[in-house]
Amino acid sequence: MNLQPLDDRILVERIAAEEKTAGGILLPDTAKNKPQIGKVVAVGPGKLKKDGGRTPLQVKVGDKVYFTSWAGDEVNRQVQTENDLLIMREEDVLAIID
Repeated sequence: MNLQPLDDRILVERIAAEEKTAGGILLPDTAKNKPQIGKVVAVGPGKLKKDGGRTPLQVKVGDKVYFTSWAGDEVNRQVQTENDLLIMREEDVLAIID
């Protein structure tokens, strides 16, 4: 199934959480925080302006982004890849990571 975000929304695939702490301790699933870093896999056409044009998005497919912890809505498991997919507004992205 192919998902195409609308307006100023983007589709982000979370990058998997670390399995170990810096000291080498394995973390159980219940102790892991959901990562706030992901890869943009699809973008919408941009926010609709009053004159009928669109404001282009600053992020593009392939960008690695850092987003807020409450950002987005998780995509249903039927259309997910191995990592979580989120649909969020571009404004929820805090930074693009080089």
